[in-house]
Amino acid sequence: MNAPHNPQHLASAESASSSSNAEWHARRLAATPRGVAVMGDFFIDRAKNAEFWDIEGRRFIDFAGGIAVLNTGHVHPKVQAAVAAQLQRFTHSCYQVVPYTEYVDLAERINAIVPIEGAAKTAFFSTGAEAIENAIKIARAATRRSGVIAFGGAFHGRSMFAVSMTGKVQPYKAGFGPFPPEIYHVPFPCHCASLDDVKHAMEQLFKCDIEPSRVAAIVFEPVQGEGGFNVIQAAAATWLRALCDTHGILLIADEVQTGFARTGRMFAMEHFDVKPDLITMAKSMAGGTTLSAVSGRAEVMDAPAPGGLGGTYAGNPLAIAAAHAVLDVMAEERLCERAVVLGKRLMSRLSQHQESDPRIGDVRGLGAMVACEFVHPATGAPDMDRAKKVQQAALSKGLLLLTCGVYGNVVRFLFPLTIEDAVFEEGLAILDAALGP
Repeated sequence: MNAPHNPQHLASAESASSSSNAEWHARRLAATPRGVAVMGDFFIDRAKNAEFWDIEGRRFIDFAGGIAVLNTGHVHPKVQAAVAAQLQRFTHSCYQVVPYTEYVDLAERINAIVPIEGAAKTAFFSTGAEAIENAIKIARAATRRSGVIAFGGAFHGRSMFAVSMTGKVQPYKAGFGPFPPEIYHVPFPCHCASLDDVKHAMEQLFKCDIEPSRVAAIVFEPVQGEGGFNVIQAAAATWLRALCDTHGILLIADEVQTGFARTGRMFAMEHFDVKPDLITMAKSMAGGTTLSAVSGRAEVMDAPAPGGLGGTYAGNPLAIAAAHAVLDVMAEERLCERAVVLGKRLMSRLSQHQESDPRIGDVRGLGAMVACEFVHPATGAPDMDRAKKVQQAALSKGLLLLTCGVYGNVVRFLFPLTIEDAVFEEGLAILDAALGP
């Protein structure tokens, strides 16, 4: 029998839609801590694909995608149907207590597509930070070592160990130390640091701070997300693989933001002739529901003893159902190919502005993971204010954009890959105006 509707809940929903954004903004400030920063001063009411409407009825085009979570768009009908069907069966048993077949089936599907050498295994968790921390646990168990090397500009999450690996102080690390030991950073080999410089930094690290035989893992994002959409140099990816092989270090690719078609491949590592030992994923793998995973070489994944991995909510049945639907949608709608098409159109538009506007620095990305950098023309120094002005100008016309970068001077684009052509063009037109004089 269906449960009766909750009148109190309905009254609350009705009050939300009848109240103003300003009223809810004031209530938010009074009820929630300032540490949970919120970009918008408006509140979402409903959404569909690449559009959403706030509680006052204003429409927005979403080029943020919940920070790369919505590659299949808001409320994709197939994802919605999959979650609704699972909701009628069961919502939780704790996989470690009473397992369910859908978890195993999804692990098999992921194992078949991850760019891992040989047989792979997958474990599910809830958040990207949880995935990366479990990847480190697995690496330490497999190598019996403790050291971890990450990169400047990296973002790996906000939990204590994950934020320690994050290579950006403000706002993620400021005021939260001391951090766990044996985490080391070197410059990231991309457009802003040469591979020779990175090799030298790594050599110094091995001479001055930790010997290679104590390093369990090197962790990197193929395209740094929060760091500014910095794409790793192909030669650097090859060098990292060789370095790890030489010293018995495990290579971990953090694909929490890059995974699931965003870069034009299911995983960004497919752009490089390199296979990591472990891959972390989350965000767009489950259409907005809470799911993350670690995949890796079977013998590495089996290193922790029984009970060493898991979590009460890890691999939640609703999220598992959503992930199955996401994989179906990505194959049926050819979203990898769609990412390439949309990314080229956006890059072309940004390049046109770049030719006539010296305030636009680098335009970069892979597939539909695209960023536009803003600089002071006279010096080439990062221009955070310009990035914010473009973001606010776009928002005032109904286009939601995100900024990123160590200096906050980069605008990144994370629109749903399912976005309709007409809506995409409408968003680009607003972007044109925001980039204007």
